[in-house]
Amino acid sequence: MLWRYPVKSMMGEELNAAAVTERGLIGDRRFAVVDAATGKVAGAKNPRKWGNFFDFRASYLEPPRIGSTLPGVRVTLPDGTIATSEQPDLSRVLSRAFGREVALAQTGQNGESSTATAEEYWPDLEGLDFRDTVTDFDLPPGTFFDLALVHLLTTATIDRLRTLYPAGRFEARRFRPNIVVSTGPDDEGFVENEWIGHTIAIGDEVRLRVTGGCPRCVMTTLQQGDLPKDTGILRAAAQHNQTNVGVYADVIATGTVRRGDPIVLMD
Repeated sequence: MLWRYPVKSMMGEELNAAAVTERGLIGDRRFAVVDAATGKVAGAKNPRKWGNFFDFRASYLEPPRIGSTLPGVRVTLPDGTIATSEQPDLSRVLSRAFGREVALAQTGQNGESSTATAEEYWPDLEGLDFRDTVTDFDLPPGTFFDLALVHLLTTATIDRLRTLYPAGRFEARRFRPNIVVSTGPDDEGFVENEWIGHTIAIGDEVRLRVTGGCPRCVMTTLQQGDLPKDTGILRAAAQHNQTNVGVYADVIATGTVRRGDPIVLMD
């Protein structure tokens, strides 16, 4: 499976194919909601302040293309109303939906490289760096990513977490990966942990360097469609895999990835 999230923290788009650029999947997290009062990027990492971002869904008005201006986005609000980034009153529409003054920002324009700041709420769970508090963190310069450009997750990891916490509903969409890797019956456990520090090939063109584990946060515990709120999801990741679910990667060779492409560990 392939996923792109046009607006940070909102639900995204499942894809059959996508161009992978030096900035990750084309169009991924190129927009974000910004708190007008603080200038900070808003998101599901602080649900006490922002409610459930996962009740919002974002998609592009047309597929983004390399070498072309990024198209506008369509945002479906919790009440079913549809708004677009091209309408002049979008800030007012979003502010009403979120209950505080916000604006939609786009990154990567005119080559700017400034750093944005966001907030994260840490629930009171053993194994987290902080407990029951809110902290600020800087996003990588010129982006709306949390830490890295591409997030990969294997089905083996999902299966392992289901075994460790049978009461939880573990599905890939809880963790918002870009690429879900279907592993074989002989692959068990947190398979992608062994990829860290290595290069993987996806199809004929794309090469990714796996840089580290993907630490999870309160977002994974939130209600998402028919998936219930469940703090046990994050607790299981904290107890059994240092809060990591999946891995992060940088792009070292661009190209197109397609659903069903083979993935090979190169070194």
